[in-house]
Amino acid sequence: MRTRTIGRTGLAVTEFSFGTAALGGLYRACPRDVAMATLEAAWQEGLRYYDTAPWYGFGLAERYVGDFLRGKTEENHVLSTKVGRIMMPVPDDRVPDYGFVDPLPFDARYDYSYDGIMRCVELSYARLGLNRIDILYVHDIGVYTHGAERNAVYLRQLFDSGLKALSELKSSGVVKAFGLGVNEVPVCLEVMREADLDCILLAGRYSLLDRSAVAELLPLCERKGTSLVVGGVFNSGILATGPVEGAHFDYMPATPEIAGKVGAMMAIADKADVPLAAPALQFPLRNPSVASVLVGTAKPESLRRNMALARQTLPEDIYPAFEPHTLVAPALGTEAVRQ
Repeated sequence: MRTRTIGRTGLAVTEFSFGTAALGGLYRACPRDVAMATLEAAWQEGLRYYDTAPWYGFGLAERYVGDFLRGKTEENHVLSTKVGRIMMPVPDDRVPDYGFVDPLPFDARYDYSYDGIMRCVELSYARLGLNRIDILYVHDIGVYTHGAERNAVYLRQLFDSGLKALSELKSSGVVKAFGLGVNEVPVCLEVMREADLDCILLAGRYSLLDRSAVAELLPLCERKGTSLVVGGVFNSGILATGPVEGAHFDYMPATPEIAGKVGAMMAIADKADVPLAAPALQFPLRNPSVASVLVGTAKPESLRRNMALARQTLPEDIYPAFEPHTLVAPALGTEAVRQ
């Protein structure tokens, strides 16, 4: 698989990479044998960049990924994990419900300070059982996760000392790159005013459907040499399923407006005789600031199906038809809005 470089670091990642939230039991349990089979399917498909986080199953995904990569002799894989949440042990009857099924018995304490980030890294090494982490992302900082009042506190932690920790970890060779792992654009712009980031893992904000990153963030990334790793290319599923009944956009049921837009996209894809998921997967890589597109699943067959879509040849002129100003949403109830 082709590779691209993260920022100015010289670190090469495969154009498609594997995200592990589902391995942590997001919305449904992921037994160990299924997790290992899915990771192996990703390896066989040529993916060599694996992204994980303490948050995913409260440490479960890190354990799976570490155990899998420890058995690989190749040295050309890249691993990223995240900082900002310290996992604290809790009694079994006090494990919180944040959408993970059968997680490990922990809860999260937010800490974006120097000491908090260093502690996160120590704990991740222990869970992974590995001696190498290539990229660190500051996880879920921003108003989207914390609200304005709490986020102001956490940003101050990051600016006052957390960025120093990340710079030290990179300059000492502990990691090769650092950045943000978030679901929103405004916090990226705010942090980039304070620091030079190597990369941003941005979920759901640079897709066929959501172009939030286009106006300011992408030009800023180009100027500063910051790479994007793009997750959430299906926007919680609707760009894979189409606007079927019960389709989700941005973790919520899709509104009629969103369903109409996706219906218009579906009509374009149908006319080109390609599944909509194929241009959705391939779209971010059209921008040179994008280093990789994350594919996340807990099913080997889904992983292989997505990679077949990633390799599908598309008509040269298909993407201009998906530009927001060209879309004409069909009326609800037409066949373009699938029921």
